[in-house]
Amino acid sequence: GHPVAVLSGPSHAEEVARHMATASVIGCADPSVAAYLQEIFTLPFYRTYTSNDVVGIEYGGAVKNVFALAGGIADGLGLGDNAKAALVTRGLAELVRLGTALGGDPETFQGLSGVGDLIVTCYSTHSRNNRVGQMIGKGHSLDEINQSMHMVVEGIPNTKNLHALAKSKNVRTPIIDEVNAILYENKSPEDALSGLLNRDPRPEVG
Repeated sequence: GHPVAVLSGPSHAEEVARHMATASVIGCADPSVAAYLQEIFTLPFYRTYTSNDVVGIEYGGAVKNVFALAGGIADGLGLGDNAKAALVTRGLAELVRLGTALGGDPETFQGLSGVGDLIVTCYSTHSRNNRVGQMIGKGHSLDEINQSMHMVVEGIPNTKNLHALAKSKNVRTPIIDEVNAILYENKSPEDALSGLLNRDPRPEVG
């Protein structure tokens, strides 16, 4: 019977703790609760917005972890800026398709908890998922990585769950598919890259 709210966005704790400029979004179905929390989380260095799309914010926070792994793999393979930018952009397209199919508002995924969190997680040195992706791209196995990590890397279980959800909803997610194949089907990052680049040509939108 209690109202539920979520806080999300590009807000690595390492920077928030140092009072570095940050913006996030608070999601809650009850606007009065959202406004109350917004007041608490409004500080000279920390700005918050509100939204009633709790589902979209939660899915944005989960799906971006898969693309952070993919971005790290691209870094580990030494693919360069062009490939990384394309990967993040096409990752956003998948995030919108899947998140919308799961009940989120498309506009939410263009905001802080969608594209904002996606960018910071794919590029930040603070990102655990990105670091693990780099290790995979450099040839380390998932077993080696799990043994060496002392933190939760959400993208690893997120990938399996979101891959299954995409299939159940009949949503096209080629990047999620390839990351899942790398993690759980012993596909090499190089073969996954080839699989993405050599798919049938298609329009960018649609």
